[in-house]
Amino acid sequence: MIYVVVYDITDNLVRGRVADFLRSKGLKRIQYSVFSGELSSSQLKDVESGLWMITRRKKKLDLGERLSILIFPLTNNQFDQRIFIGLGKENGGEGEEILW
Repeated sequence: MIYVVVYDITDNLVRGRVADFLRSKGLKRIQYSVFSGELSSSQLKDVESGLWMITRRKKKLDLGERLSILIFPLTNNQFDQRIFIGLGKENGGEGEEILW
């Protein structure tokens, strides 16, 4: 199963930790705050647990801060039907491998 992880995190330190963690689990960045990749059910549990640990370090949010992460499961067929709309690099411009 392919999973797409999307986050909206205003804290630079937490956002960096989340991105580094997702990369370490083999997910590829496809936009600035979006990663995707194939995960087994045990790998998904590991990712979910790790993200909970990272986000729980933040005890409270200040006014205007955001910290949310969404994980979407997709079949290979659903992922293959994605539509890209835009200009420039499709992966957020980090120079990482483009998945499309």
